This record gives sequence, C-alpha cells and structure tokens, in this order.
Amino acid sequence: MRAPKIVTEESYMKRLRTFLLGLASAAVFAACGGGVPSTTEHSSTRNVPQWQVQHSATRACPETPERPQCNVLIIRSDVQPDVAGWVPSDLQAAYNLPSSSKGSGQIVAIVDAYDNPNVASDLAEYRSHFGLPAANFTKYNQVGQQGNYPMAQAGWGSEIDLDVQMVSASCPNCTIYLIEANSNSDSNFDIAEKEAAKLGAHIISNSWYCEGCKLHPSDFDDPGVTYLASSGDGGYGAASPAGLEDVVAVGGTILAKRGSKYREAAWPDTGGGCASGVDKPSWQHDPGCTSRTTNDVAAVAWGVATYDTYGYGGWLTTGGTSVSSPLVAGIYGLAGNAGSQHGGKSLWMLTKQERKKDLHVINRGSDGDCGGSYLCTAGTGQFGSYSGPSGWGTPNGIGAF
Repeated sequence: MRAPKIVTEESYMKRLRTFLLGLASAAVFAACGGGVPSTTEHSSTRNVPQWQVQHSATRACPETPERPQCNVLIIRSDVQPDVAGWVPSDLQAAYNLPSSSKGSGQIVAIVDAYDNPNVASDLAEYRSHFGLPAANFTKYNQVGQQGNYPMAQAGWGSEIDLDVQMVSASCPNCTIYLIEANSNSDSNFDIAEKEAAKLGAHIISNSWYCEGCKLHPSDFDDPGVTYLASSGDGGYGAASPAGLEDVVAVGGTILAKRGSKYREAAWPDTGGGCASGVDKPSWQHDPGCTSRTTNDVAAVAWGVATYDTYGYGGWLTTGGTSVSSPLVAGIYGLAGNAGSQHGGKSLWMLTKQERKKDLHVINRGSDGDCGGSYLCTAGTGQFGSYSGPSGWGTPNGIGAF
C-alpha cells in the first residue's frame, strides 16, 4: 500500500484563515440560501461560494437550477501516483470510530443519479489500497433491478464514487447498496428513495440538495429507516432534503491535524440555517428559528482522498458536504440503532453531559452573514454548543448515534 501524503494542520489552518478572511471582506459573500425550503430568519442576499471565489475547487456536476444538485467538489485531480487527502485511518481516528469491529449486517444505501459503470472496480481499488476488507456491495437501478442502469454521467459518477467510498471509510463492515436514479429529476429521486427502503436499507444517504424542486416528505420517512442528507456547498441557507423533519441534516467542517491530535472548524461553505415552509419539530427548541433548524450534526467536508477512473482517471482530492453525509451514514451503521431513530431528534434530545462525551463541539468558523447569530456562527454560546453550520458537533465515537 502506498503511503498517503500527510495533510498538516498548518496547511489546513492557512486555508481556513483564507476562507474566514474572505467571509469578513468579500462583499459578495452575504450568504443566504434561496428556494424551498429556504432561510428566512437572519437572511441576507445570495452570493458566490468561497470555494468558487478563491478557485480552490470546481463542481464535478453541471449546475442544475431547480433540480437536485450533486455536492461533490474536485479540489485536485492531478495527484497521481500518490494519494493526497484524508484517508480512512485519519477519519476513523479523528472520530474515534470502532470501524473494524462494528457494522456487520447494517445496510447503508446511497441514492444518486445516473450511472457510474466503474463504481464496483473503483470501490475495490479504494478499499484494497487502504487495507479495508472486500466490499459487500450491490448496485441497483431506481426500480430495484441489478441491470438496466441509467446512462452514465461523469459528474454524478464522481459523486457515486465518493459516496460509497466514504461509507467504506467509516463502516467497512457495512453492506452498501447503490440505487441509481434515471436522472437528477425530483420525481426520479422520489422513486429511487422509496426503492432504497423497499430493498431493506437501514440507512439512506443523499449527497445532493435542491433549492427549487418539490420533493415529497413522505418519501423520506419510512419507519425503521434513518435518512441523511448533505446540507449543500453554498454557505448559509437550508435546502431539501436536508431541511425535512425526518432527515438528519449533515453539515461540513474543515479538519486539521497536529501530531496525533485532530481539530475542526466549521467549513465556510457548508449549508445550514432555517428551513422555511417546514414546521418546527416538537423536539427542536432553539430561539432563533420558527421553522426546522439545520444542521443536526457535521463531519469533515474538505480534502479527502477518493478514487475515480470514469471521470478523472484515478486518485482525486475532493470536498463538499457530499463527504459528510455518507461518512456519518456509515457511523449510524456502526451504532446499529437506525431503526429507533427519528431524523435528527436523538441528537437534539441528548443531555449536555452526553453531548460533551459523544460529540466534538465545534466552536470556530462561520458559513455566512446572519448578524452573528448561532444560525451561521459556531461558538457563540447563544444556544449552548449548537450552531447551524456544525449542528451539535461532530462524532466522537458512536454514542450519539
């Protein structure tokens, strides 16, 4: 196995400082999400994400207004023959995960659009390279067939590779199902979402968001299934499906390492905020949002190593909350409690002592301008340890899940 390039704290803190300076000085970054659901409280004008302003990444998928948008960002595609970015051992150590001993029998489903014809071989290479066991992996089309797959598309193919590899990184013993929707229309995603539950998935991860489509909440609330969705990569603002009541909304962080210690700050481009049009769940009681507040939890969203031969020819460094959602989905698999969850409710119902023990509190960083509110700024203390960008924190073991 080739040794990965080590990502140092200095390089990540330099990037973080650049991001945060951009937040303070760039007039274009007064971030607020539009669409349905969208932010209302503490809102401002929509802008250009910092990763785009600073040319630090590019979207793998084409822009699709009012249609589901994949979240994977390509940071580097010229890393051959070495690996650059966080690898499974880093992610397992950073989040104190029992990855080698837990997760057997748990089915984590990934719902994406279009086909990646190389996903199985790419996944096998990723797992072999990092010493993970062979995958228990099955690919389906949107009606549950192992064949008749949709047409291939390179951008969504990169999303697919990232998703299955991040589940593998946190839960190598989990069974992984991939359900490929015929296209990135909301109607096809609704069909694929229901099919994932029919196939017996315990956990369903969605690394995409939509600011203008009409997803059906009933397709994300099957009893006994934990649904997750990434919160988006455009800064402060809530979107579907992360903003739905029965979905765990997953925000993003920047991860850094010094020696054997890991630290995190809110990723400046993570989505999160106040989801208008969605009734506030009875288990949420924060003061600054009268509707559903996102996010619930967070994980790293910048600088992970992935392998993609269909779109890019090999090793990449990728980012986006597309990293965070499937990584946390695997952690739910490690915990083995998916059937007893109700979206993000269990995270909001934890005691202060439980949060201190089972979650890493994120107290640095912001994802936009919301008047200094906890809805976009970590570490304010306005609502305990909660903040919109990072929710209640990042995993410290599996106790919170």
